[in-house]
Amino acid sequence: MTRTVIESKTKTAIIGFDQPFCVIGERINPTGRKILNEELERGDFSRVEVDAIAQAAAGATVLDINSGAVFSNKMAEDPRYADNNFVEPELMRQLVECVQNAIDIPLCIDSSVPGALENGLAAAEGRPLLNSVTGEEERLELVLPLVKKYNVPVVAISNDDTGISEDPDVRFAVAKKIVERAADFGIPAHDIVVDPLVMPIGAMATAGHQVFTLVRRLRDELGVNTTCGASNISFGLPNRHGVNNAFLPMAMGAGMTSAIMNPVALPVNAKKIAEKKAEVLAAGIILPEGMDDETFVSLFGMGSTKSRPGKEMEAIRAANLLMNQDDGGAAWIGFNKPAGGDGASGGRRGGRRRRA
Repeated sequence: MTRTVIESKTKTAIIGFDQPFCVIGERINPTGRKILNEELERGDFSRVEVDAIAQAAAGATVLDINSGAVFSNKMAEDPRYADNNFVEPELMRQLVECVQNAIDIPLCIDSSVPGALENGLAAAEGRPLLNSVTGEEERLELVLPLVKKYNVPVVAISNDDTGISEDPDVRFAVAKKIVERAADFGIPAHDIVVDPLVMPIGAMATAGHQVFTLVRRLRDELGVNTTCGASNISFGLPNRHGVNNAFLPMAMGAGMTSAIMNPVALPVNAKKIAEKKAEVLAAGIILPEGMDDETFVSLFGMGSTKSRPGKEMEAIRAANLLMNQDDGGAAWIGFNKPAGGDGASGGRRGGRRRRA
């Protein structure tokens, strides 16, 4: 059975067909996060620590660390900062060290810059996952030697020098090429985690069906584990959580074994709470005196004032339970157990009775 082993200093995460779905937390990534980008430029890594701890608490078993920052202010002072090959290697080292100081969890080193990949590998304790290699010849020659040198698993993205094909057969052929080239370096198939590339369903009606078919082929014909950027499937659509919550269990059923995703439902901010309170007041609803914000947002279905597991994590845990990847239902029961409740043991006994 194919198993991809990822390790931190003391913990192990296993991606495999006979394992619970592996959630790779994506939030340590400055791309598209203006505030985080600005903080990193100032050398402030406090948000990185918070994000690392919150993702692990929400159920991520691996954390992706992406160093793709743009330091606009420093760029104006020193033109070298316009070059990611200058910025990312040192930033990656700092990010890895920051996360490892905050929490002991396996890491995924994520960059398009070879120097950042090597700095991340050098700084990481244990056996991280490397993200990523593609079927492009230049990329294969740069990344596969690093994979072999550090004896780590790698994410293989199914595009090559011709770009990203809409034809799933072409994407399968690229994945096969990467697996074969890796074998030339002595890298086994169980250390290749293929990303078959999820297209937005809003732009391509067959995107979901394509992925499910591709994942089955990758499992059955190449025997490799798979991953994806899970939220890509719902890009541009309303109620993205609804689409994601259907996509992830279906992908798991097809054989997908991990996903790079946000496991955290972000807290409701003060501005939204104030707007909702004004709306409630305008409707003539009188709230109990002294009601705190957490009670308020819960009452009106707004979420929480605290970080907590996202809806996608609920869907994944339920799928793990249904696919018998949750021993006795303990993880599902623990996830849904009310604070201070005593339902877990009874649920496990019930699970054993059903199997008897």
